[in-house]
Amino acid sequence: MLRLGSKRLLRQATAAAVAAPRPVQVAAMPRLYHENVIDHYNNPRNVGSFEKNDATVGTGLVGAPACGDVMKLQIKVDEETGQIVDACFKTFGCGSAIASSSVATEWVKGKQMQEVLSIKNT
Repeated sequence: MLRLGSKRLLRQATAAAVAAPRPVQVAAMPRLYHENVIDHYNNPRNVGSFEKNDATVGTGLVGAPACGDVMKLQIKVDEETGQIVDACFKTFGCGSAIASSSVATEWVKGKQMQEVLSIKNT
C-alpha cells in the first residue's frame, strides 16, 4: 500500500513539474575585477599569523554574516616609534575578501598608527 501511494504521489509531482511553465533563463554578465584584485587573489601577500602572546602584536577579527567571510588581520608595531613594522592576515571567504585583506596588509606596513587610523572602506 505504501509503495502504491508513493508511486502515485511521484507521478502527480512529475506531472505538475512538466506542466509548470519553465523559468526564463537570462544570460549572466561576467563579473569583472580589476587586475590588481585578481593579482592579490592569485598571489596573496603576507598570509600567516604572529605569536599571539607577543606584546607588540595587535589582532583584529571580523566576520561578515551575510556572506560567511571571516578575516583576521594582525599588525606588529614598534613600541618606540609607533610604526607598523609588519602585517599579516588569514581570511576564509570569497576572492574579493582574500584580495582586500592582502591589499590592506600592504597598505599598513611602514606607516604610523595615526596614519593607518584614517583608512576607510570607501
